[in-house]
Amino acid sequence: MKKQTFILEVNDSQNESWQGSVEWIQGEKKQPFRSVMELLRLVDSAVCGEEGHLAAGWDFAEGMDADV
Repeated sequence: MKKQTFILEVNDSQNESWQGSVEWIQGEKKQPFRSVMELLRLVDSAVCGEEGHLAAGWDFAEGMDADV
């Protein structure tokens, strides 16, 4: 397994959970999340995804310009 790096930005905390965005450095993607569970699913899909395959849940549009 290759080391993966993420930058986490928490913008709010509602309903006993976090909302914000996570940037996956190696995948060159940024994705908003609405809960801690959604954040963990995104990170898990990036870390545990098969090499050479797209990680589930990540927006694979060009660049890291996701509006969050």
